[in-house]
Amino acid sequence: MGAQWKQKWRELAADQKGKIVGKLVREIQVAVKLGGATPEFNARLAAAIAVAKKQSVTRDTIERAIAKASGTGADAIQYQTVVFEGFTPHRVPVMVECLTDNNNRTSSEVRMLFKAGNLGTPGSVGWMFEHVGLIEAQHTDAGIDLETAALEADADNVEPLDAEDVETGRIGGRFFCETTRLDAVTKTLQAAGWQVTTSELHHQPKDYPDLSDPQREEVVNFLQALDGHPDVHRVYAALK
Repeated sequence: MGAQWKQKWRELAADQKGKIVGKLVREIQVAVKLGGATPEFNARLAAAIAVAKKQSVTRDTIERAIAKASGTGADAIQYQTVVFEGFTPHRVPVMVECLTDNNNRTSSEVRMLFKAGNLGTPGSVGWMFEHVGLIEAQHTDAGIDLETAALEADADNVEPLDAEDVETGRIGGRFFCETTRLDAVTKTLQAAGWQVTTSELHHQPKDYPDLSDPQREEVVNFLQALDGHPDVHRVYAALK
C-alpha cells in the first residue's frame, strides 16, 4: 500500500516519543477540523483519540489538541491543509499533506526538501491516486469473512491488514469507501464489533513503479525526510 514504506521508519523511530505524540496530536486536530469536536458524532476523531490513548498520550494533551483545533482553547490557532505533489527519486509519485498555520513557511520548506540533492521533483501526480475513505480495523472473531464484513458495512473494497499489524487472535482489514461515506462506514463497522484504529481520507496509488532494492532504499530515505518535517501530516507514495 501507499503508506507501507513507513513500517521500517516506525520501528527505527519508536523511541522518539515526542515526535510520535506530535503526529498523533495533529491527527486529532485534523479530525476536529473536518468533523467537529465531539467524538460521538465524529468517527475519525474517536479513532484518533483511541490510538493516542493506546500510545499513552495524556488526557490533558488530547483535550488541549481538541480545544486548539476547534478555536476554543487559550492557545487556539487556525490551521489549513496544504497538499504538495511530486516525484521521489526514480519517479515514484508522492503526495504530501501538511497541516500548517503558516502556508508560506511550510511551502518554502517542503519545496526545499524536494530540491535537496536534486532527489525529488515537484509535479502534478494527483491523477495517479484515488481519493478515498480508508478505515483500518480489527475484530476479535478471527473467523469473520472480510468480504462479507465490507459488504455489510457498505464499503467498496477490503484487503487484509499485514499480519504484523494485527493483534494475536484477531482479524484485521483495510476497508475502502467513497470519501462521503467515511463516517457512515466507520460507525457501521464499530457497531458490528470492529475496533477502528484508522478512519481518514486517503490517497490510494493506482499503480506502483518497479524498483530495485537500492532504488527502494533511496526512495524510503527521501520519504522519511519529508515525513520528518513537523508540518507534514501524511505522505502518500506509490511504493509497496
